[in-house]
Amino acid sequence: MTQGKISVTNKPANGTEGGGAVPTAPPSYEEATAGDNKTGVSPPPPPSVPLHPSWAYVDPNSSPSYSSGGYHGDGEMLTEFSWDDKNIRRIFIRKVYTILMIQLLITVAIVALFTFCEPVRIYIQSNPGWYWASYAVFLVTYLTLSCCPGPRRQFPWNLILLAVFTLSMASMMAFVSSYYNTKSVILCLGITALVCLSVTIFSFQTKFDFTSCQGVLFVLVMVLFFSSIILSIVLPFGYVPWLHGLYAVLGAILFTMFLAFDTQLLMGNRRYAMSPEEYIFGTLNIYLDIIYIFSFFLQLFGSQRE
Repeated sequence: MTQGKISVTNKPANGTEGGGAVPTAPPSYEEATAGDNKTGVSPPPPPSVPLHPSWAYVDPNSSPSYSSGGYHGDGEMLTEFSWDDKNIRRIFIRKVYTILMIQLLITVAIVALFTFCEPVRIYIQSNPGWYWASYAVFLVTYLTLSCCPGPRRQFPWNLILLAVFTLSMASMMAFVSSYYNTKSVILCLGITALVCLSVTIFSFQTKFDFTSCQGVLFVLVMVLFFSSIILSIVLPFGYVPWLHGLYAVLGAILFTMFLAFDTQLLMGNRRYAMSPEEYIFGTLNIYLDIIYIFSFFLQLFGSQRE
């Protein structure tokens, strides 16, 4: 019977036994699985094609983003690069030092105006209230930029606050410089520039990690703090030159170390690193280090104006 079925099935459709028979079309999926349904076995499901192939799906948790980088802060800003990327770090350093150069140029211009222009110098020295007004503006802007991450990161308020901070700090230093001899002010400016340039180059080239010396810096800050208290008590009763000179040397050394510390924070390849989003905070720290170094050199090498 099997041979009979096969012969009937293979018989040409037109009933002729010639070689000109046309082959039939292949069975469909339902016809091929019809025999299995009679036996009670369910046919295998048709192969499913996914709407999106696996290579087109990207897991957002595995992609590098702002919150998965070196800075653990707010996650509203996303980027396809991590904070350790060399290009991002290079752009961050370039931005910091560009703003820093503008700050230093403004500071030098204001110091030169208060030092070389005699009418301005006489007016400032006869009205010390401008110094205390500049100090109040400096303190408010410094606390705002240091303690409030919102204004520090939001453009353009961060640049406006930094500009006000720079003008107030430059006015304070110009007021102090007006009491010193012009030659000594220029000498201290040159010494400060050479020291800061050499420390910056050394911090970029050396393998020593200044960011791991936080304990040493804290001890030196405490020594400088108590020395300033003792100096403020001793000065009203009599001038002690060696104590003032020691205080100036300690302050210059301390803030030179802070300059190396803050410079390596910008680099990002040490134990501690600064987020590239905090370019205003990085500029603020390095600018303050340079200004304090200049002020301590002025106390150490400057001579009072006659």
